[in-house]
Amino acid sequence: MSATLEVEGLATHFITRAGTVRAVDGVSFHVSRGEVLGLVGESGSGKSVLARMLARIVAPTSGELILGGDVVNLSARRGLDYVSQVQLVLQDPFASVNPVRLIRHALERPLAIHGTAKDDLDEQARAVLESVALSPAAEYLDRYPHELSGGQRQRIALARALACAPDVLVADEAVSALDVSVQAQILDLLREVQRQLGLGLLFITHDLSLVRSIADRVLVMYLGSIVESATAMDL
Repeated sequence: MSATLEVEGLATHFITRAGTVRAVDGVSFHVSRGEVLGLVGESGSGKSVLARMLARIVAPTSGELILGGDVVNLSARRGLDYVSQVQLVLQDPFASVNPVRLIRHALERPLAIHGTAKDDLDEQARAVLESVALSPAAEYLDRYPHELSGGQRQRIALARALACAPDVLVADEAVSALDVSVQAQILDLLREVQRQLGLGLLFITHDLSLVRSIADRVLVMYLGSIVESATAMDL
């Protein structure tokens, strides 16, 4: 498998009154298309900061991102080309969608931004809902986030990420806020979507049992650094 997203020496340091916090301290790894890469570590190890760096929400202090063989210009603003290829799914689905907007808006807005014609927005939004097993789609498009369960909201968050047809999906603790039974459903959905679309999936968690069930390879993060790398079975 060829590497879709490569990370070389990526670091982010925050200056505080107490001194410099090395949240992410020179990590290097790659995510290949069709691969599930697990990233585990205790709370505060830098996993979420790294996820936001990959989504280009947090600016790195140093290092390189290479997407599809091309070095990303980290000094420039995040462009639509990068966003369409690397999408982030966050832990809390209720906080990651606008609570006063319909589900239709959450799906049609990214589609419109990335070039879908106005006349095709409704059809595309329905299709992406069907892809995450929210069917019939018409029952969900004109509802508000608070009218859905936690599992349904996380499916909406996943559908919004998939609407851009990304090559890499970064799932940051994407099931930890859900009940155990719903966790299993979302994990199965993530794995199915990843296989069908051939995505590279970076699955971030602190739960080894979850990463064992979904990942091909696993990275262990501690105090901002990658301290171990192995196949899921070996680890």
